[in-house]
Amino acid sequence: MQKPLIAVLITSALLTLNITTEAQAADLIQIYQQALANDATYAGARSSLSAGQERIIQGRAGLLPSISASGSNLRNSGDITAPNILGIRTKNDTDYHSNAYTVSLTQPLFNWANWESYQQSKLATATAEAAFAQAQQDLITRVAQAYFDVLTAQDNLTSTRAQKVATTEQLASAKRNFEVGTQTITDTHEAQAAYDLVVAAEYAAINDLDNKRAALQVIIGQMPGDLAPLRTGVTITPPSPAAMEPWVSSAETQNYGVVAANLNVEIAKREISRNRASHMPTLNLVASSSHQNQTAGQTINNNAIGVSWSVPIFSGFAVTSKVRETIALEDKARNDLEATKRAAAQGARAAYLGMNSGLAQVKALEAAEVSSKSSLESNKLGYQVGVRINIDVLNAQKLLYSTQKDLSKARYDTIVNGLRLKSAAGSLKEEDLAAVNAMLVH
Repeated sequence: MQKPLIAVLITSALLTLNITTEAQAADLIQIYQQALANDATYAGARSSLSAGQERIIQGRAGLLPSISASGSNLRNSGDITAPNILGIRTKNDTDYHSNAYTVSLTQPLFNWANWESYQQSKLATATAEAAFAQAQQDLITRVAQAYFDVLTAQDNLTSTRAQKVATTEQLASAKRNFEVGTQTITDTHEAQAAYDLVVAAEYAAINDLDNKRAALQVIIGQMPGDLAPLRTGVTITPPSPAAMEPWVSSAETQNYGVVAANLNVEIAKREISRNRASHMPTLNLVASSSHQNQTAGQTINNNAIGVSWSVPIFSGFAVTSKVRETIALEDKARNDLEATKRAAAQGARAAYLGMNSGLAQVKALEAAEVSSKSSLESNKLGYQVGVRINIDVLNAQKLLYSTQKDLSKARYDTIVNGLRLKSAAGSLKEEDLAAVNAMLVH
């Protein structure tokens, strides 16, 4: 049976639109590059890294010499009253001008608190680097998720509109057949109900697409244009290694959240030692040079070098209390580490199972798509010869479009779960995003 002219025109227009869209569409790598430049969360993580890299310089400063200079330039005015040798009190003016300066150097020789602060600063810098690496991986997964969310919404809208076209044809056919008396009014009502439902679904799909595009805009800083779709019949590579345990083990040791939590435990241990150092003596090398002259011509020069020391004796139990506090905080850091390990392991398990389940769903839905197409053709043929009614064709069409939507979403979810699996294991890189990008239409 020849297709109605309107259906041919709509199909032609959609094909032309798809060709234009694919030629101008942005791919996943281009969207990711826009996110690198514009995502506020990633920019904040980059600034945090820059701030963290300064910590090591600040910590090392406590071990290096400090040099200071001070001086004064004074005009002194006064008098001295005192008895002379005859016992008579006399008054003498003491107006004079004085100029003085001092240069001093202090080099710590033993200060355990400063040494521990320096070690903590190195750990803090490493923590900032781990946090930034995690932010990089998070950006990759966020971009991929938002990108495929838009494609999912586009597929839903395309499928709904295709269903609308098919339902419109069935409604027109039902009306014609009712007019010539070959079908009952029930077929027309069923087709009308199906048409009304698909129109409502179209509005919902349009709204969902707008929301998904707005979510991607938050990441890339501008409203996205057309996006490159996934190639038809693309093959998704299963996880390698194919066992779950290596991924879980990697997540418990190499996940950047776990790495940062490990570093926080080390920082907490150093903090205990730093506070205990408040019981210890400190020893410094000191050197100074001073010069003072006065209007009267008196000049005083002094140079000094040696060591100074300080021994704490009692501080009102403050040091002991601070040590107990830091011991409790170290215990908290260890518990936080364990919680982070468990969360990373669970994330790896969920992503691994999700990817394997997704691969199985894709395979099953590909078979279901073939069956649904055959079912639709059979129902159309049966409708033409009178052994099938209008609702049978509508149901077959709805099943096919629903299967195609589910198949697309299963592919998208499987791809994203593959990226999340590598992120949980701490091995996700931009090259992995490039491999996904190769699956798109270019």
